[in-house]
Amino acid sequence: MVFDIIKKRRSVFPVQYNDRPIAVADIEKILQAANWAPNHKNTEPWRFKVMTGESKEKLGLFLSYMYMEHVPNPKQIKAKKLIDNPKKAGAIIAICMQRDPQERIPEWEEVAATAMAVQNMWLCCTEMGIGCYWSSPPLVKYMDEFFEMQEGEVCLGFFYMGHFDEKLPEANRTPIEDKVTWMDR
Repeated sequence: MVFDIIKKRRSVFPVQYNDRPIAVADIEKILQAANWAPNHKNTEPWRFKVMTGESKEKLGLFLSYMYMEHVPNPKQIKAKKLIDNPKKAGAIIAICMQRDPQERIPEWEEVAATAMAVQNMWLCCTEMGIGCYWSSPPLVKYMDEFFEMQEGEVCLGFFYMGHFDEKLPEANRTPIEDKVTWMDR
């Protein structure tokens, strides 16, 4: 049942991933799930760049270099983590959004549609037993120097994925009643 998968969804980080590769067919299925996200005026703004193998290492080196170049007082441990985390992932998907050239809808709606596509990917990964999380480092603003991007396309972050062995903790949420106001009840 979809509600059970929603409740089971967790962030699983690269440090938790094992060395088992993610099959291309599984990545394709995850991307197909993304493609069914709702979107206003059928702009389908989501764009994805899939990195496996050597491209993950190149991403890590690029992120580390940009961090050292553009962040005041960079920390060596952070630079190393930027190099190491991509290597630990089974795959990384750059999450990009392509702005509607006609700007028929507000930009936030296209960002929201892209986020819904990522939620579909996350739920698909949960069902498939693949760990994942969405990382949005400030360094994404430099990704047009790493990827070929179309005019109006921006990178919103990275979707790290990997198989994992450990049992994930139960999640806690405050009651929904604390977040809802009924107008006619």
